[in-house]
Amino acid sequence: MRILKKFREFLEMGIVKKCSPDKSRAEYLIGDADESYKSLREFIDKVGINDANSNIMIKEAYDVVMSLVRAKMLSDGFSASGSGAHAAEVSYLDELKFPEEEVYFANQLRYFRNGILYHGKKLDRRYAEKVYSFLSRIYPKLKKLLSFK
Repeated sequence: MRILKKFREFLEMGIVKKCSPDKSRAEYLIGDADESYKSLREFIDKVGINDANSNIMIKEAYDVVMSLVRAKMLSDGFSASGSGAHAAEVSYLDELKFPEEEVYFANQLRYFRNGILYHGKKLDRRYAEKVYSFLSRIYPKLKKLLSFK
């Protein structure tokens, strides 16, 4: 897996742009992430994680994490777009001083999620369980950073 660039490199490349903070859009993304996280937890409580639903769970978990990261970026006055935007968003976790292993896992999750979407990769229950564990740890940390009301 490729080493992730630093956030400032994405700024220099123009993938990330400085913008006015957009609290309204950030709040929308937070609400959407909250609903998705709650639904995912309910689904897992009722059905569990298995090889048949692992890809769905992984994609949903990724979307929840990235929605919260995007919300934080928007509230801080940054926006990423174009090729490399998702990698830039993951690199923002490093900028926010998340532990290196969590940034690495988020980048790995980005990589595997792309494999699911674009290359038909099928991931198993064990990796999906790791992703869910990661989501359960990082979600409250991201939410704490987003307490700006």
